[in-house]
Amino acid sequence: MSYKLAVTAILLGILSLCSCKPSRTDKARTLSVTIEPQKYFLSKIVGNHYEVNCIVPSGSNPESADFTPSQMMALDKSVAYFKIGYLGIENTLIDKVSQSNPELKVVNCSQGIELIGDAHIHCEDDNHDHNHTHAHAAGDPHTWSSVRSAKIIVENMYKAVLELDANNEADYTANYDKLVAEINSTDSIIKSYLEKAPSKAFIIYHPALSYFADEYGLTQYSIEHEGKNPSPSQLKELIDKAKSEGIKAVFIQQEFDTKNAETIAEAINGKTIPINPLSYNWSEEMIKIAKALAQENE
Repeated sequence: MSYKLAVTAILLGILSLCSCKPSRTDKARTLSVTIEPQKYFLSKIVGNHYEVNCIVPSGSNPESADFTPSQMMALDKSVAYFKIGYLGIENTLIDKVSQSNPELKVVNCSQGIELIGDAHIHCEDDNHDHNHTHAHAAGDPHTWSSVRSAKIIVENMYKAVLELDANNEADYTANYDKLVAEINSTDSIIKSYLEKAPSKAFIIYHPALSYFADEYGLTQYSIEHEGKNPSPSQLKELIDKAKSEGIKAVFIQQEFDTKNAETIAEAINGKTIPINPLSYNWSEEMIKIAKALAQENE
């Protein structure tokens, strides 16, 4: 091998090694979020100024997800991490990445939201105790499932982005205003559907719609009990409750078992309705849920 070829080979090897690590420029223009609805909000605010990484992939349960090396690398190259707020795995994730990325800015998107306690989530059992016992340390973490909470989430995001990049404030402000207008429009459409809903209650396996139910005066009945499938007596009691209240909507989610939901739907002459509260298309999904409650599914 000639001298020139040897030098070229060495240089190519060095460049290859360097490309494995995020550059300062990459890190400065990359933001991470925990779940897809956050990515929807943040992407609309930052536009083309930042790349937005989502840590929990679609179809995974963010309350029990195990992070892959690729997900850790995505967070490691971020200048800021926008956590939804109160998922236990988020603190675990921050602890893991803090050593390799000590300058990572952490933003709590749910800061300022009044958390719903477990007592707001109904779950039938033998003792008629309506508390949802699959407890979370700080209360219900599914804050993104309501319009009222979504407005606080996007405001927290907007303020954090301005701190990161004040030079593009005009763009961020215009994008933020458009997003708030979209959220307000979503609210109006949801209300128009819920006005037609024959029942103000619904059944869902995992109670991910607590904030949605609270905002619109609905009752959410959870199938799971202490994070597990219900006993036969608990299942029977929930079926009797559904019949007495005329409930027809039984929501199912791809991350959870659907067998008991199907059993309940058949017993009450209702229907199982697939929903995805973790969908990237937040506005579309919220409207879909309201439309289902109005029994106007296509």
